Amino acid sequence: MSSQRSEIPALPKMGVRARVAEWPPRSKDSPEIPKNPRNLPPSQPSFKPFHRRFLPSSKELEFQDGILGIPLRQRSSSEATLSECDAEETPESRGNSGLSAGFFREYGSTSSIDVQGIPEQSFFQMLDEFRAKKPEFSAGKSESRDDENQEEIRDEIREQQPKEKPRRRCLKTDDSIFKKLRSSRHDADAAEDSRIPEAPKAWICRKSFAHFDVQSILFEAVSVRSASTRRRNTTTGASAASAGADPAFPGAEDQNSKENLERDLGDNTSNELLLSCPHFRNEIGGGGGGERDVSFAKSAFSAAPNSGFFTECGNGGKVSNAGVSILEFPKEQRRNPERVGGYGVEHADLGATYYRDYFLGKEHSNYFGVDERLGPVAASVRRERLEESSEHGPQFQQRLIFRTSQLATLRGSILEDATPSTAKAGSGRGIPARDLLEFLLPELNIHCLRLALASPKVPEQLLKLDEQGLCRRRKVGILYCKAGQSSEEEMYNNEAAGPALDEFLALLGEKVTLRSFSKYAAQLDTKTDSTGTHSLYTTYQDYEIMFHVSTMLPYTPNNRQQLLRKRHIGNDIVTIIFQEPGALPFTPQNVRSHFQHVFIIVRAHQPCSDNVSYSVAVTRSKDVPPFGPPLPPPGRAFRRSDLFRSFLLAKAINGENAAHKSQKFLAMATRTRHEYLRDLAENYATNTPLEAAGKFNLISLASKKREKSKARPLAELESAGAVSWRVSASDFGRGGAEVPCVLGISKEFLVLVDLEGKEVVFNCLAGDVVGWNVEGAALRIYHGRGDLVSVRVGAEPGGDGGEEVKEIVQRLKMTTPGCATVDMTLRRNGLGQLGFHVHPDGSVAEVEEYGFAWQAGLRRGSRLLEVCKVAAVALSHEQMIDLLRTSVTVTVVIVPPHEDGTPRRVPLVPLGCLG
Repeated sequence: MSSQRSEIPALPKMGVRARVAEWPPRSKDSPEIPKNPRNLPPSQPSFKPFHRRFLPSSKELEFQDGILGIPLRQRSSSEATLSECDAEETPESRGNSGLSAGFFREYGSTSSIDVQGIPEQSFFQMLDEFRAKKPEFSAGKSESRDDENQEEIRDEIREQQPKEKPRRRCLKTDDSIFKKLRSSRHDADAAEDSRIPEAPKAWICRKSFAHFDVQSILFEAVSVRSASTRRRNTTTGASAASAGADPAFPGAEDQNSKENLERDLGDNTSNELLLSCPHFRNEIGGGGGGERDVSFAKSAFSAAPNSGFFTECGNGGKVSNAGVSILEFPKEQRRNPERVGGYGVEHADLGATYYRDYFLGKEHSNYFGVDERLGPVAASVRRERLEESSEHGPQFQQRLIFRTSQLATLRGSILEDATPSTAKAGSGRGIPARDLLEFLLPELNIHCLRLALASPKVPEQLLKLDEQGLCRRRKVGILYCKAGQSSEEEMYNNEAAGPALDEFLALLGEKVTLRSFSKYAAQLDTKTDSTGTHSLYTTYQDYEIMFHVSTMLPYTPNNRQQLLRKRHIGNDIVTIIFQEPGALPFTPQNVRSHFQHVFIIVRAHQPCSDNVSYSVAVTRSKDVPPFGPPLPPPGRAFRRSDLFRSFLLAKAINGENAAHKSQKFLAMATRTRHEYLRDLAENYATNTPLEAAGKFNLISLASKKREKSKARPLAELESAGAVSWRVSASDFGRGGAEVPCVLGISKEFLVLVDLEGKEVVFNCLAGDVVGWNVEGAALRIYHGRGDLVSVRVGAEPGGDGGEEVKEIVQRLKMTTPGCATVDMTLRRNGLGQLGFHVHPDGSVAEVEEYGFAWQAGLRRGSRLLEVCKVAAVALSHEQMIDLLRTSVTVTVVIVPPHEDGTPRRVPLVPLGCLG
C-alpha cells in the first residue's frame, strides 16, 4: 500500500473551492514546463502573482488569475470532498486501533474517492522560496488541512506502511516550481513497477463445494497472489469526457497524473436526446449496449417487434444476468414467481448477508490470520444438520466463508460425506476445521490461522466487513433542461421548475419538507434550511432514494456556477437530465465532475396532457458495466404510469451499483476491505492455532496418525447450493467462439460465469430447464420456450469430459423438471401429411393416432426444439409450418411431455407499459 505522502497531487484542481492539498501529482516522465508557458508573446508577462483570500470559515483558497498567467479553466465544485455521513449521524470509532476519534471509511463512500494527502508545506511557501531562490525548503505546515476524519483514516493506513526515504532537498539551477511540487512517491513507484510480478495463479475450487452465490463462483477467478490494488490518479466520470474531447487543453490531471488519459472517441451512438462522447458509452434502445448473454436466442436474434412488450418492458419471467446473486434458497422459498417479477436490482452482492443469516447467533468458529501470499484472511465455519435425511443416514454439512482482500468471497457449504477426513462423517463432533480447510483451500497456509476472540465485537466487525457494500440508500441528482438548452451552466441557472418538470417529479416521488425530516436526507440540511426547504424522496423495494433536484436547491443570483446546487448534484454518481420538448441533445462533455458516472436523459412529449409520454436514453462512463432494465426500441416512448416510475428508479439504482464496479471504486473498496481484515487479524485473534482450536482426545496423541477416509462419490449432487464444473461455453453472439466458464447448478438456478470477464453470461431458473442433449463431451441445455446453451466439458488437454458430463446430467435430473431429448425422422403419408399439428409456441397440439408420427413416438404435449436442424425458438409459427410442409426429409428434436401429458414449457406474460 502506498504511503501517505504518495498521494499528494501537484497542480491545483481548478475550481472556486479547490484545495491546495488536492493538487494531483505530475508524472515523472512528463515534459518540462517551458519558461514561457503556452508560448505567450514576449510582451505578455509570463508570471503573475497569485491572488488569494481566506474564507472566514475554512482555509480553502480561491484562485482568480491562474498559474503563470494562464487563466484557470473553471472546474466543478464537486471536487470538494463531502462526507457521506449526514449531520445527525455519528461516525463509528474503530475498535482497537488506538485512535480515540478514529473513523472507518465506509465502502462505497463517494466522498473518499479522491482523498489526497497533505503536502509537507503549502504551495505559497514553495512559491515564496522559488522567488527568493532559497537553497532549501522550509518544513512549514500546510496552510490547508483536510477534514479530521479523513486525516485520521489516512493516519491509520499510513501506520501499516513502511517508512519511505526522506526527500532530497537539493535544487538544480533549472528547477521550477512545478518540479518542487512533484511527489516523492515517483521513485518508489518506479521501483515497484520495475519488479517482475509473479504469474497469478487461480483458485481451483473443489467440485464437491456448493456455492451460495455468484460472488462465491467468481472467487475462482481471483488470483492466489495477494495484489493490493493501487489507485491511479486518473480523470474519471464526466471530467474524462471533457478532458478527452479537448486536445488543446489536456487539463491538470493529464499534465501531471501518473498516466495520461488514454484516447477514446466514444461509441458513435447518438439520437435527438444524447450525443456520442469520448470515454462514455450510450444506450438509446434497440438492443445495443445491453448485457452479454451466450444463449442462442439472446445472442443470435433480436426480439421480434410483436414481442417487444415482454422483452423490453418486462423481464419475460427471467432474471437478468447482472441481477443474479444468491443461488441457494431455503426449500420454502424455491420456485417463487415473485423473484422474477417487476424490475429487479442488479450488480448487488446480496449474498453478503450470508454470515448474518446462517452464522450470527449460532454456534460457529472464526479464524483470522495473515498469509504470506494472500495477506490478511478470515474464515468462518459452522456445522449444521440437514432436515432431509438420505439413504445414508442423517446428513450434516459444513458452511464456510473465506475472505481475502479481494472483493470476491468464498461462501457456501459442503456435505461431510463429500469431505475426506480423519473423523467419521455424521459423528457427534463432525470433521475438524483443519481437514475442511485443507481440502477446500489447498493454496492457503492454514498454519497462519488463529482462533478469534470470544468477544461480541468479533461478529460485529465481521458483519461490517461482509455487508459494507450493501448500502440501501441512494442519492440521485435531477437537472432541469429547458428548450434550447444543453450546457451544465444553463441547467443549473434555471431558477424554478416548469409545469413539465413538476408533473414528472410528482410521478417520481414525494415532495417532503426538509426541516425535521427523519429519514435519509442525502447530506441535505434538516435543521436550518440552508439547502432549501423541500426535496423529493421515495422508496423502491428495499432502497431509500433522496433526489437532489436543481430547482429545489438554493439559487444564487448573479452566480453562473451555482455552487450551492452543484456541490450536491456534482457529487452524485447518477444524474437524471430532464429535457423539455425542444431541448438540445445532452453530452457529458458539458459537465465537469469526477463523480458523475451515469446520466439518464428523460425527454417529455406533450407534457401536461392526457397523451404525455417520455423517451429515455442513458450514457455511462466506459468502465461502468451495462445495467438494466433494457430500453425499448427507438421510437417507442413510455406512458406516464407506475410501471415507468419503477423502470426509472430501478435504472437509477442499478446505475450506481454498476458504477461501484468501475476501477476507481473497486480500488477504494479493496483497500478498505484490506484494512478491515488486517485489523481483525491483529486485534481480534487469540494465540490458539487452528490445529489446537478443536477438542481432541489426549489418549490419541500417542497413537498412530489416522488416514483420511474417502469422500462418498457424487455426494455433492444432493446439495442445495450451486455445484460447479469448468466448461467451455459457445458464445453464439460471437460466432460460436468458446469461452472459459464455470457452470453452476443449484436447486434454484443454472448459471454460466465467464472467468475472464468475471460476469454472469447466462442464467435460468432450474424449473425452466426442459431438456438436454449429450454428444460425447458436448452438452446442450434447453430452457424456456426452446432456447439453448451449448457447453463442452473437459477442455483440458487429454481429457474427454465424459464422466463430468454424466455428473452434470445427474445433477440436472435431481434439480430440474427436464429430461433427455429425442431425435426423430418423420415420414409422410400418401397425402404428403406428417399427421400432427403444432401450436405457435412449438408444442404439439394433436397427433393422428397410429400414424407415422404416432408410431415414431410423437405424442400430444411434446415440444419441438429443432426442426430440420433449425432451432424452433428462431422460427415464427408460419416459418415452422412452412419448413415442416416443404422439407423432403423432416428431422425434429423433441422433448417428451410430462407424465400427465402437459408440455414442458414456461409461458411468458407480456407487460404493456409502452406506448
